[in-house]
Amino acid sequence: MPIKNAFDFFIQLHLTERCNLRCRHCYQTGRSLDEMSFAEIEEAIGEISETIGIWRKNYHIDYSPSFNVTGGEPFLRNDLFDILIAIISRGFDVYLLTNGILIDRKRAEGLSKMGVKGVQVSIEGPLDVHDSIRGQGSFFASLKGVMHLLDAGMQVTLNTTLSTLNADCFTDLVSLASKLGVQRIGFSRLVPSGRGKGMLGSMLGTAAVKELYEKIFSVESGDLKIITGDPVASQLSDKDKEDRGDIAMGGCAAGLSGLSILPDGTLVPCRRLYLPIGNIRRDSFREVWATSGVLEALRDRSRYRGKCGECRRWAVCRGCRAIAYAFSRAHGENDFLAEDPQCFVE
Repeated sequence: MPIKNAFDFFIQLHLTERCNLRCRHCYQTGRSLDEMSFAEIEEAIGEISETIGIWRKNYHIDYSPSFNVTGGEPFLRNDLFDILIAIISRGFDVYLLTNGILIDRKRAEGLSKMGVKGVQVSIEGPLDVHDSIRGQGSFFASLKGVMHLLDAGMQVTLNTTLSTLNADCFTDLVSLASKLGVQRIGFSRLVPSGRGKGMLGSMLGTAAVKELYEKIFSVESGDLKIITGDPVASQLSDKDKEDRGDIAMGGCAAGLSGLSILPDGTLVPCRRLYLPIGNIRRDSFREVWATSGVLEALRDRSRYRGKCGECRRWAVCRGCRAIAYAFSRAHGENDFLAEDPQCFVE
């Protein structure tokens, strides 16, 4: 989900590591975590809400707060709907990220009635490509969930993780999304971490990323909106297109526009950037946000290395910190401030 403006603030809440799929590119490791109880999640939501209220009062800024709720697969939590209601009751916009397989008509109607703003469903390409990445039979199972959501009047985003396995399929996905009647289609790049470490060789090269993004930006998508949270996409932004809203994008949000909470309460700048900075079960959310050394570094341009530290568009890009970190680790380093290895800016 893209950041719409400078004062958006979102929490990505991972309810579980459990999943009904084993996708080849997944950033998770599949390890079992001690999941927070409903009461603990409700307490965390309250603390975050109070923190944003204090910020509004102290800094006279009108924040637009939201939660992205996901897993693993969030529908494997039996209390998912209770959690969503708890978040919405605190005034947050809520978006749900899922593989869509467990969404039936009743669940889709329930999401719509409670006021969930949108649902993102992962689709990696046409049938053969998608199933080769996410598992046999998953393509049609996910599309069935998408149709239930659309029938319930939900805003639906199809999202794909781009690699050499599916980069040539994006225009096919645009056609699919248009035929289905979904409102948005999004994309991000493969992060070689977790199970995705085995796909390091499937990362797109810098020239391939640039060529693909230029192609995406030239697509005539009609009423279908193309979105991305990939910061490198901003390097090819067209001001007129941004003003028209044809392409929605934003810089790396890690530590600037939000944080992620893992199922056991661990706080990280981004789920794909596994750098624990506290735990919501025992640490003050507001204190972590204000005093974390990792977050301080992410906000300081002078500490970035390579092209990212010198880039004139640092403020609206910063490169994908998760990709930079995963790539550096694969090459024997642990540098989350390294340059984005797929950035095509000379």
